Amino acid sequence: MSKSALPAATGLTLYRNGSVYSAADPYATAMLVDGGTVAWIGSEHAATSIADSTMRIVDLDGRLVAPGFVDSHAHVTQTGLALSSLDLTGCASLAELLDAVAAAARQDSAPVLGHGWDETRWPENRAPSAAELDRAAAGAEVFLTRVDVHSGVVSADLAARLTLSELQGWTADGTVSGPALERTRHAVQIPAAGQRAELQRRAMQHAAARGYVALTEMAAPQLGPAEDLLELLALSDAEPGPRILPYWGELMTSAEQVTETMERFSGRLRGLGGDLTMDGSIGSRSAAVSAGYADRPGEHGSLYLETEAAARHLELTAGQGIQAGFHVIGDAALLRVLDALDLAAERIGQAAVRSARPRLEHMEMLPEGALERLLQHGVTASMQPLFDAYWGGTEGMYATRLGAEAALAMNAVGTLQTAGVPVAIGSDAPVTDQSPWATVKACLEHHNRGEQMSARAAFLAHTRAGWRAAGERNPMEGQLAPGTPATFAVWDADELSIQTPDSRVSAWSTDARAGTPMLPSLDNGRLPSCVRTVVNGITIHDAL
Repeated sequence: MSKSALPAATGLTLYRNGSVYSAADPYATAMLVDGGTVAWIGSEHAATSIADSTMRIVDLDGRLVAPGFVDSHAHVTQTGLALSSLDLTGCASLAELLDAVAAAARQDSAPVLGHGWDETRWPENRAPSAAELDRAAAGAEVFLTRVDVHSGVVSADLAARLTLSELQGWTADGTVSGPALERTRHAVQIPAAGQRAELQRRAMQHAAARGYVALTEMAAPQLGPAEDLLELLALSDAEPGPRILPYWGELMTSAEQVTETMERFSGRLRGLGGDLTMDGSIGSRSAAVSAGYADRPGEHGSLYLETEAAARHLELTAGQGIQAGFHVIGDAALLRVLDALDLAAERIGQAAVRSARPRLEHMEMLPEGALERLLQHGVTASMQPLFDAYWGGTEGMYATRLGAEAALAMNAVGTLQTAGVPVAIGSDAPVTDQSPWATVKACLEHHNRGEQMSARAAFLAHTRAGWRAAGERNPMEGQLAPGTPATFAVWDADELSIQTPDSRVSAWSTDARAGTPMLPSLDNGRLPSCVRTVVNGITIHDAL
């Protein structure tokens, strides 16, 4: 296993005159950091008594120090590409998108690359056509990925150059998915080796500025070559930034392949799974949905892996104590994965499957009977609450695709956590914004009141649980107390409070006598802003 070339943090730094989120002392206002370790947490009075000339003194001026966030599902290079290409997330209509494409084409003759369009928010309620892209770009090639990254649109010239018509997933109107999408992505969107580092650096800086101290990278062959992940790991070793927790989503078919793959990544992989796709997405109608799509009768999405292949993958990985997992969106996909887990347990034993801590990404639909089976197999749910904030409710995209009743049952974070299924929270960047407090707020304000979580539960799922889900060996990661890693973020927040979604009690309390560490109030219209992010004592973002 390669070692980081970064120098270890040294010296003493005293943070004081603020608030420190620590279960060790819920009233703490100060924290002393010694190199890469938290040395002490306590009161302002005590901070005055220990402060001396050997320490760097940081006046927090009322700011909050809290464990840094872990993005439990991210795509670093793809996020860098999205940040560097045409941002279509704000387009409110098809006309606005075409105007944006035209403006981009006038500025640069290279292929117009864009990301983030969502036709369900537009009055036209349809994707742009190849002909419309050709007219807008005046002949320049165009490739625009949908917000869920499971489909896109291409101009006619680009489709012809790449001979997409010979592939499954291409349609004459310019829409691409499946193999056609993968060929397009690899042809015009996968960066050259010399470009990767800059894209990855930009994405890591973006995350650090939002208080993320770790990114669970869900790499997979359909998203990019192994070299992409290897270069990301090399960059994280060479430059300060969020820690990278790497996964590789390739189907394993033999013990030799498992060994070779783990060795290829120098034993650094957290698991073989992640974005190993069992199905697609709801927005692109490629998620495997038992009842079918309400707005496309007869369509049920796609299942990409047979039960036996998924079971063999689990058998091979769990048998060696390696964590495995799958990208699972629809209920039919989840049931197939559960069947595969059953088969693997029959072959290598339930204990071996459970001890390997299988994890499932997204898991947006929870069919009847699935909860008990998830608990039986010791599954961790890696979820994105912003999916509900973006597309949930009785009038959002989920309701259009699946019906209002099914929409309210999506992204059951509250049900899973209450039942005892470990829940870790991420962004799926670039699909949703890396905005951790917006994510916590989405848990508090889930469209289904039965799925709402307290701010504290959501915060822990987005911090400490993220480390655990990735098999972090240091049990002290994700908390602040004497002896823990000095890995945290400093926040400007208008007010701190204790927050709960339970209507039987006050939803917001600023009474410190409760003895519970307080978090930023998220009901005042302004989310906290990150002014410093620190990993193992090394500052990776600073606006303090």
